[in-house]
Amino acid sequence: MSNLETNSVEERCESHPDGGGIQVLGAREVPLGGPRAMPVRRTLPQRERSLIGAWCFADHYGPDDVGNTGGMNVPPHPHTGLQTVSWLFTGEIEHRDSIGSHAMVRPGELNLMTAGRGIAHSEVSTPQTRILHGAQLWVALPASAQDADPAFETYAPDPVELDGATVRVFLGSTAGSTSPVRTFTPLLGAEILLEPGADVTLDIQRGFEVGVLVDEGEVQLRGTTLRWAELGYQPPGESLVALRNTGGTRARLLLLGGEPLGEQVIMWWNFLGRSHEDIVGYRREWQSELRGSAPADPRFGTVEGYDGDPLPAPELPNSRLKPRG
Repeated sequence: MSNLETNSVEERCESHPDGGGIQVLGAREVPLGGPRAMPVRRTLPQRERSLIGAWCFADHYGPDDVGNTGGMNVPPHPHTGLQTVSWLFTGEIEHRDSIGSHAMVRPGELNLMTAGRGIAHSEVSTPQTRILHGAQLWVALPASAQDADPAFETYAPDPVELDGATVRVFLGSTAGSTSPVRTFTPLLGAEILLEPGADVTLDIQRGFEVGVLVDEGEVQLRGTTLRWAELGYQPPGESLVALRNTGGTRARLLLLGGEPLGEQVIMWWNFLGRSHEDIVGYRREWQSELRGSAPADPRFGTVEGYDGDPLPAPELPNSRLKPRG
């Protein structure tokens, strides 16, 4: 998914009753995907928090009536130094990439693309989709894996039924479920459905920091209320995540966690690198591939089967790009 801009967003901060701080991050609406942009709600990155573990980007969109908005149509665009995590609640998206992958993103199925040294892909909602609703997430690769081989994999986790809750673990481990999907740093990713009035406590590694992104309803994270489209941040030091649905309807949320990355990264457009010069070089190579002047072994390659032109990179700012994290 193409990232068009990364400015700061509204934030409110609270503390839960036992004295630990829960940071509450609001979302802002941004356009996605070039001239036929679809609006999405962005909670990461922002000025106050760039990373949660290695999670470095979170877009939340829908329910979107495709008949009125046109749905998602993101032309081929490049990525470096990260993994994209696609998770749908409703609808279907066709994924194509430059290593030959062609897959449908469907509700309850993880699609994970490793960009590594470089990849290009497109994302288009399918003709039969009426309502599009989901999340697009990015994971920063550590410096040791920044130039990993590009890859693509899918995984449909079995639901775990708890008292008043259903958990689908798509990355890492919790609730007795473990995802087989490879990550390059310790991570956790899960969808949780909470019935009205339900409480659930999930185990996590003590060194993990976690984020809770609310898609439906209203929940409490360790006593702090999170409303629709907000992301609550719990710092490292806890071995449990305590959640409660305080509303009268079902709540749905995404649980995102991991060990603090402990590295600074530079994110600009769809590239993640370690220096201003990295980003300048990636942009130059992408633009040269668009002009047909790429070397014999291009970094990004060609997305076959998309009906349209790739996205050109925007102009770089006049100042040097600053690291985050």
